[in-house]
Amino acid sequence: MKKKVVFTGGGSAGHVSVNAAIIPEFIKNNWDVTYIGSEKGIEKTIIQKEFPQISYRVISVGKLRRYISLENMKDPFRVVKGIFDARRILKSIRPDFIFSKGGFVSVPVVLAAKMLKIPVFIHESDYTPGLANKIAMPLSSKIFTTFEETASSLPKEKALYIGAVLRDGIFHGNAVKGRELCGFTDKKPIVLVMGGSLGAVRINNVIHETLDELLKSYQIIHICGKGNMPGIERKGYQAYEYVHDELFDLLAAANLVVSRAGSNSIFEFLGLQKPMLLIPLSANASRGDQILNANSFEKQGFCKVLQEEDINYPAFIEAINQLNKDSIAFKAKMKQKRPFKTAEEMYQLLIDLQK
Repeated sequence: MKKKVVFTGGGSAGHVSVNAAIIPEFIKNNWDVTYIGSEKGIEKTIIQKEFPQISYRVISVGKLRRYISLENMKDPFRVVKGIFDARRILKSIRPDFIFSKGGFVSVPVVLAAKMLKIPVFIHESDYTPGLANKIAMPLSSKIFTTFEETASSLPKEKALYIGAVLRDGIFHGNAVKGRELCGFTDKKPIVLVMGGSLGAVRINNVIHETLDELLKSYQIIHICGKGNMPGIERKGYQAYEYVHDELFDLLAAANLVVSRAGSNSIFEFLGLQKPMLLIPLSANASRGDQILNANSFEKQGFCKVLQEEDINYPAFIEAINQLNKDSIAFKAKMKQKRPFKTAEEMYQLLIDLQK
């Protein structure tokens, strides 16, 4: 009888990327794969594009806000409906287990799984668990953590530190092809700038402000986010709204990376030994998880950190130049550690836990 697995998680690309890394291993091993997500979330776009052969099932989603909003009155009803939606789907599928990456869409799925006594494995990417995973953790069979410090603060019988789960393709990028895509040479260092799936206004602005100075010493690949194309055409500067298949080649071509501090991304840079300047989302715009991620990496000697509030022309130029100057030292630190699993290794771990 064919084995079945359900994946869930969404709301941001970071809540989908680990699922997207592991799913191919289950397909390759002839599992029946289903993804449960929201109707309008980014998870639907990513999963249906990358895996049109698997079933994508939609449930009602309510956002678990930490602030006062009139929508807070409606969301409990959406969550309750989501639980019934998920329970109906899970009852019809009867999966061997569920793998949850977090995000608001995962909460009804985990609650419904508990009702049906279906094992749930959770993966937490950040230094501190998000609200959705905090709710789901007591109902889970196992909690995988990306940071060692996270595991130490969770129940010992459930927590398992595994590091990040990286997409296999990340290690197969072609630097020559990446340079050709941008019309770049190998005569100047290439800086890859990315602000997450939706871009980052402050990072985009500082790139535009400092571009003349940057182009004297570097070539710039700028992934600026949907709707944020700057309309700038300069030799040595290539902007993209969003990249998908090309990302592996562009990363291979890059000598330095400027990025937000989302866990999945920064561990991919670590796996590729790319010196990075991290600009975490401020505590005013988030729960502060990116600041903790960036601080952890900085303490281990993997990156430089520039807080969003401290970004200005001279500070940014100085940080890039210092990163380039110290790039060999950063790479040496990264080389000493392998805090990640490949998708194949993660698949085998899940199978072993099922035995």
